[in-house]
Amino acid sequence: MLTQRLARFVTDTRIGDIPPEVLDGARAAIIDTVGCALAGTIEPAGEIAAAWVQQTGARGQSTVWGRELRSSPAEAAFANGIASHALDFDDSLPSLRGHPSTTMVPAALAVAEAVSASGEEVLATYALGLEVAGKLGRATGPGHYFHGWHATATVGVFSATAVAARLWKLDTAQLQTAWGLAASQTSGLVRNFGTMTKPFHAGHAARTGMLSAWMAHHGFTAHTSIFDDKGFFSTYGRGDGEPLATLLEALGKPWEMLSPAIYVKRWPCCYCNHRPVGGILQLIADHDISADEVEAVEIGFTRGSDDALGGPNPQTGLEGKFSMEYVAAATLLDRKLTLETFTDPMVQLPEARALTAKVRRYRVDDPKLQSSKFGYTDVAIKTGRGVFSMRAERVSGSPEWPMTVAERKEKFTDCASRVLGARGADALHDALSRLGSLPDVTAVMEAAVPHVGTQAPRTAGAVAA
Repeated sequence: MLTQRLARFVTDTRIGDIPPEVLDGARAAIIDTVGCALAGTIEPAGEIAAAWVQQTGARGQSTVWGRELRSSPAEAAFANGIASHALDFDDSLPSLRGHPSTTMVPAALAVAEAVSASGEEVLATYALGLEVAGKLGRATGPGHYFHGWHATATVGVFSATAVAARLWKLDTAQLQTAWGLAASQTSGLVRNFGTMTKPFHAGHAARTGMLSAWMAHHGFTAHTSIFDDKGFFSTYGRGDGEPLATLLEALGKPWEMLSPAIYVKRWPCCYCNHRPVGGILQLIADHDISADEVEAVEIGFTRGSDDALGGPNPQTGLEGKFSMEYVAAATLLDRKLTLETFTDPMVQLPEARALTAKVRRYRVDDPKLQSSKFGYTDVAIKTGRGVFSMRAERVSGSPEWPMTVAERKEKFTDCASRVLGARGADALHDALSRLGSLPDVTAVMEAAVPHVGTQAPRTAGAVAA
């Protein structure tokens, strides 16, 4: 039974069987995710999520990051999951066609804190969850995403369930049951991209994974072969996925962390924008293009590679993250993209709106690319000096164009210091960097809360509970 085989891999794999480089990658992913989440706590979505947790009156052992607020593991994972994805700055996994860490890290750390798990256990659990995310993503197939399902949530709920089950020490049969329960709560539509509901998908999936594992652990029942016949794939798939039986033979051969590997976001916007942004920056550097000389910009996407993007006329910073037209204009204007790029005032700047109107997005027909979400993007900038163009094939933060250790630390510090202050951000980064040697993750979670003398003033208004 396929579901049983996958569950046994999660529950029975020994930490010593996971390569050190995979555990190192897990630590780096957790650091990146927590940093993104801290910056996300001061976004409206993060503020509202925390207010909901406070409103429920839940009390527990799990920290709501960036706040002196503790709750049940499930509710903490819900708030932290939303915060992790609020800025769309968290990592991506090509085989999932979505964001793996934003559902798993909140779930893993919430349970780990509640049961006083070691940092090494958390790293191993993340690595196993990533295998679940990648293999199930491949089995579900690209048509699932192209049909309108948000795989971060619809597939990520199963990896979130896996990490919660592993840390709560569920057995194989209980994890099978938990996945059955999670499958009946699977949801998340691409149509909601550009709104707060996209990060809600992540928080909901994290909480659903927690709930499903807890209920199964306490005797709740569900179908135990949800990944076999007449289960998840026949309901949500489009018939273009890889056979799960074949994928199960490849568990850890190689590990998803090593191939295709996690893609770390360099810029805080939808990943569909990243390849063309890299192309625009390259053209600017090669030809010293200034924004005031740009007459037109044309960006050609292969089939499906821009499906997540929104319209050409964004009105808010959140909508701007999903507008290639605005992202191109902002890149040309500032020669960089930062968290400040995606605020409402920046999107409404007259010079940004004028340049946004000069950007056109079109479709490139390439019959050689059957599933082109990670293919290439054609970029052309027209000026009075001529047309400068290139085919952008590299994705920032990928193995082909990785961020350096220093760049990743700079990203973390920029995000975390907005809530913890510089000293607090450094202390948290140091604790997370030593995660594998810590006997209890509680100290790390304590560092994720602002303390007197270290925290930065919150820049967004708090939402009343």
